Amino acid sequence: MAGFGQRAIWALEAGAYEAFLRGFGLLPLNTASNLGAAILRTLGPLTKTHKVALKNLEIAFPDRTPEWRETTARQHWSNIGRTFAEYPHLHKITAYQGDNITVKGVEHLDAVTRSGRGAVLISGHFANWEVMAMAIVQSGLDCAITYRAANNPWFDEQVKRVRRGYGVGTLTPKAGMKGARELMAILEEGRAIALMNDQKFNEGIPVPFFGREAMTAPGPTRLAMRAGVPLIPMSVKRIGDAPKFEVTVHEPFDLPEGKPTTEKVEAVVTRINRFVEDRIKESPADWFWVHRRFEKPVYREG
Repeated sequence: MAGFGQRAIWALEAGAYEAFLRGFGLLPLNTASNLGAAILRTLGPLTKTHKVALKNLEIAFPDRTPEWRETTARQHWSNIGRTFAEYPHLHKITAYQGDNITVKGVEHLDAVTRSGRGAVLISGHFANWEVMAMAIVQSGLDCAITYRAANNPWFDEQVKRVRRGYGVGTLTPKAGMKGARELMAILEEGRAIALMNDQKFNEGIPVPFFGREAMTAPGPTRLAMRAGVPLIPMSVKRIGDAPKFEVTVHEPFDLPEGKPTTEKVEAVVTRINRFVEDRIKESPADWFWVHRRFEKPVYREG
């Protein structure tokens, strides 16, 4: 049980986040997005994590100039600022009405709904990644959206409230064996699950990512193979500087038949990393570059 000091810190964090939601929620969507971009475009490069972004960009784009990487990192900060500033407005926009979001490949989601067999949907932290969850649940697909639960239970509830606002009915923590069992049970019920598969996972397997081995979660692949359901990649691009997005539901991956052996899983996870690479190359400023995707020594290099 948390002590008084911890609860006080949680209360301050939750209060600050609530003030943020209310303040940016009072602004028009475009104004909120522009303000968020301006704030992080200014403050982001002053933080230590800016160096992480530049190192990641150097690994991913070694042939680009330092000036290009610096510009891209700053554009990335603008995108992150827009993403968080748009959170209080997500309940006001929809994936299939209005002009904020265009969805391509929705027929793949419809096919899963008709099949009644479920699916594993995977993606990465592109543009405003919440928009992909919106496109999934608002298509009518019964899908559990996975997330990493926050240590602060009050903040965690606020995040879940934002997601419920645009239609997410089931949020499932994905950590640990318990989370894996819950996800498998959901698939066995004929429902779908959606997971991010682009960040470092220390207990994962080393597969290539931009020419370096990167620890990557094999869980989504194993779940799809064990349940015998499609593994469907998704992506989202930000269109210009406005809160406009293009979500794409891509063709399902062809999965190896039979049990998910180490070799089969590694081959699929390698393909997932190539998929993420390709999406990043299409729109470099849209990805979450401040994540320490590679091993620790990489970030100690000069």
